[in-house]
Amino acid sequence: MANRLDEEQGRVLLDAARKAIMEKLHLPVPTEKRQTAGDVARDPVFLEKQGVFVTLHLEGRLRGCIGSLVGTRPLIDGVRENAVNAACNDYRFEPVPPGELDEIDIEVSVLSEPQPLRYDDVDDLISRLRPFIDGVIIRKAGATATFLPQVWEQLPDVAEFLSHLCLKAGLSADEWRRGDLAVSTYQVQSFAELGHQA
Repeated sequence: MANRLDEEQGRVLLDAARKAIMEKLHLPVPTEKRQTAGDVARDPVFLEKQGVFVTLHLEGRLRGCIGSLVGTRPLIDGVRENAVNAACNDYRFEPVPPGELDEIDIEVSVLSEPQPLRYDDVDDLISRLRPFIDGVIIRKAGATATFLPQVWEQLPDVAEFLSHLCLKAGLSADEWRRGDLAVSTYQVQSFAELGHQA
């Protein structure tokens, strides 16, 4: 995926995500984070429709992750909505309390359009997936799940990656070995806060 956004645009997205969470938690927003609306008005890239995920980390561990695989609304709106949902509506975690937000690092991942991955058999599927590059979506009989490319850092083995993805979808861990999963891939451009301090 070619880098479409620069670091400054990434900072605007991160600020928008943090500001949205702060407003949801009724926390005061620092002056420097109140400029996002003006930045958006000057830069039409934020108004393009793109899939986007917002991931929260606490002390290096996942604290919430919500997103959309395809763009149904302007990028900046997707960032704001997914940030609030990651903080408050990820069923795997308790909602983030106001006092914890200062300790949380935010990551925004902007997705390319998912593309179907055609494969002949299990070995072909393994050979076609690109660890650390591809995000992967699987679908079968109404079940669906995705892992962002960042998940390869925890699961670098393709077979293990696919097994965990099947479990996430509510399927058996070896479902991918049967060769009848619908698989799509995408790439991301990610921006992350490092050691955030409010």
